[in-house]
Amino acid sequence: MTVHTEPEATTGRTPPAELTTVPLRHWGRLVSAAIALTALIGLIGSLAKNPNVHWDIVGQYLFDGLVFRGLATTLWLTAAAMALGLALGTVIAVLRLSHNPVLSSLGSLFVWFFRGTPLLVQIIFWGYAGALYQRIMIGIPFTHVTFFSVDTNSVLTPAVAALLALGLNEAAYCSEIVRAGIQSVDVGQAEAAHSLGMPPGLTLRRIVLPQAMRVIIPPMGNEVINMLKMTALVSIISAHDLMSNIQDVYAQNYQVIPMLVVAGAWYLALVTLLAGPQSWLERRFGRGTTTAGPGPAARLFAGGLSRRLSRKEDR
Repeated sequence: MTVHTEPEATTGRTPPAELTTVPLRHWGRLVSAAIALTALIGLIGSLAKNPNVHWDIVGQYLFDGLVFRGLATTLWLTAAAMALGLALGTVIAVLRLSHNPVLSSLGSLFVWFFRGTPLLVQIIFWGYAGALYQRIMIGIPFTHVTFFSVDTNSVLTPAVAALLALGLNEAAYCSEIVRAGIQSVDVGQAEAAHSLGMPPGLTLRRIVLPQAMRVIIPPMGNEVINMLKMTALVSIISAHDLMSNIQDVYAQNYQVIPMLVVAGAWYLALVTLLAGPQSWLERRFGRGTTTAGPGPAARLFAGGLSRRLSRKEDR
C-alpha cells in the first residue's frame, strides 16, 4: 500500500519546532565518581601529611646515582630477558605446533617445567648453579675428551644468572601467547599461501605471523610490563638492579618506607612509559578488526570537548 503525503502548504499545518535533545543524567555515576574522588584525595592527603614517609629522604634519593645505576640494570635486564623470551618462545611455539611428536613433546616439556616452577626458585637455582656444576665443560659425552672448560661462577655472574632465569621463564609464557596467536589465524590462509608455492617457513613469516600479531600484541605488552616488575626478584642474588640498590641503601640508613617509595615511583614511571607504545602497537596491528574504543582519559577529554562544542553551538 502506498501512502501519499500532501505538502504542508496545502494542508495548512505548521511544521513542528526543532526538538532540543537533553542528555540523560546518570546520578548514580555522578555520586559514585564523587565518592571515589573524595576517597582518592583523602588518601593522597594523608600520605602527603604523614611524617613517617620522610619526603625529604625521598627527594634526596629519587635522583641519586646509585638509584640510576640500578635503574639502568633493570632496564637492560627487562629488554634482554624479553628478547630472549620472545625469540625462544617463538621457537617453542613452532615446536609445539609441529607434526613431529618428538619436537612437539620437547616443546611441551619445556613449557611444563619452566611454567610449573616458581620464578624465585629458578633465580636462586641459576644464582647458585656453581654448587651443582663447579665447571662448565664442552666435549664428547661419556668420554674424558674436553674441548673447553671454565669455572661456573666466572660465567654465571649474578647478572647472567638473572638474565637466564628471567629469559627462560618468559620463554614458556611467550610460547603460549605466540601459539595462541598462530592458531587464531584461519588455516585457509596457510593453505592459500601453499597453493601459490610458498614454503612453510615463508608462509609463517609473511602470512601467518603478521595476522597473528593482532592477538599476540596485547598479552605480550602485559608481559613486558610484568617483566619490568619481576626484575625486582633478582635482588635475592644481588644482581645490582633497582631493588637491589634500594635494599642496600635502607639496610644502612634503616629508612625502609622512604626508599620503597623511591622504588615504587620509578617503577610506576617506567610502566607508564611502556603503556604508550603498547597502545600504539595494538592500534597499528588491529586496524580494521579491533572494536576497542579509546581509554578512560581519552573518553573524559572527548566528552568534555564535545560538551564545550555543544554549548558554543547553542550560543
